[in-house]
Amino acid sequence: MSQLAPLSAPSQDLPSLIDRAASMLSGAKTAAEVLEAREVAGLAYDVAKRAARLQRAKSAHDDLVAAAHRAQAHALEIEARAKRRLADEYDAAQARGEVAGNGQRGPEKAVADANSFSPATAADLGLRHDQIHEARQIRDAEAADPGVVRRALDDRLERGEEPTRAALRKMVVDAAMRGLRPQRSASRRNPLYVPPTPEQAAWRHVTGVFRAFAEWASDENLALARKGMREARDTPFHDLDATAIAEGSAAFTTIKEWFDAR
Repeated sequence: MSQLAPLSAPSQDLPSLIDRAASMLSGAKTAAEVLEAREVAGLAYDVAKRAARLQRAKSAHDDLVAAAHRAQAHALEIEARAKRRLADEYDAAQARGEVAGNGQRGPEKAVADANSFSPATAADLGLRHDQIHEARQIRDAEAADPGVVRRALDDRLERGEEPTRAALRKMVVDAAMRGLRPQRSASRRNPLYVPPTPEQAAWRHVTGVFRAFAEWASDENLALARKGMREARDTPFHDLDATAIAEGSAAFTTIKEWFDAR
């Protein structure tokens, strides 16, 4: 894996670190670049975690602690996306025979002659087996329950709790295990029931998000939100919230275009 470029002093602030991680992951074309994005996201998470602890030690205003927690959540989400891509890249390399599969010894594997090809091992790639396992769990959890990572992080934030790797891992493992359980046969109460396909589950997630927001977005709630937005303009990481809203708006516009194109 290539070495990370040195971080300059200005880029050590959380918004810059998080933006850099997101940009690196978005532009990643190789497994090495995905790994680099994961490392930067992990660094951003560590910096945000220290900032939150420092603010609590100073008995800082709750808004400052909450802002640091939101930065942690942003970093964890990017890190989780990188791990999902890493799982796909690793499994694809195994399928192509470029990476040793289970039971193979990679470069140490006995070969008939010096010209025989030996696939690389996880250690050769700078990865531990537990990291690969975790990456697969995150990928499988998102496949079983689309959006579970973001919802798990939002749930922690809404309760005023710190979004930690440990808490996210528990939610992800639970979702992954649900996805690994055998599909139940058709219910006796409803013999016509058919479990949704991944595509159907993804679409239901989209419509559920829209429906929930539409039900919440009363004039009164929107007025409160607008006032909150004005109050948050001078708080740390407001730019990150604005970016998330812009990206969500772009996704909503894309989905609306699907309907208009019918």
